[in-house]
Amino acid sequence: MKISRILIGIDDSKYAEYATSYGFDLAKNFNAHVGLVHIVEPAISPDTGSGADNLMGMPLPTADYNDVTVMEIQREHADNIIHQTIAKYGKGVEVTHFNEFGSTADGILNCSEEFKADLIVIGTHSRSGIDRLLMGSVAETVIRNAKVPVLVVPLGEKD
Repeated sequence: MKISRILIGIDDSKYAEYATSYGFDLAKNFNAHVGLVHIVEPAISPDTGSGADNLMGMPLPTADYNDVTVMEIQREHADNIIHQTIAKYGKGVEVTHFNEFGSTADGILNCSEEFKADLIVIGTHSRSGIDRLLMGSVAETVIRNAKVPVLVVPLGEKD
């Protein structure tokens, strides 16, 4: 087995943090290049045109931020996550990073191909039942569509 490029999906959750430590440990053991990917699913408010909540018919409070400002705040937050991760785990490891906007699963899959990853490492929130049905599963989508092996690292109960 040759693992020379490991893509690690990160966010600011404890699940991703735990998976990130696994991914960097693997990278050090295999002397592999790490690709960090953080996907921002844009939080753009829908334009209702009327400024009213269609369900309740009440006026919606409006923020002073326009969509571009919100996206810039999200990008800065993502950059901070990436730089903190590199500072914490990246010593002695070659690291490339990706900061993308869009669907998390699709972004991880696209970056995997662009980075030419041999392995994808992601954490899981261990959702099940109705929660998984409503929220979807990034890990499941990545597993089903990846062209390379995927290591899904669950956060143990005691962790």
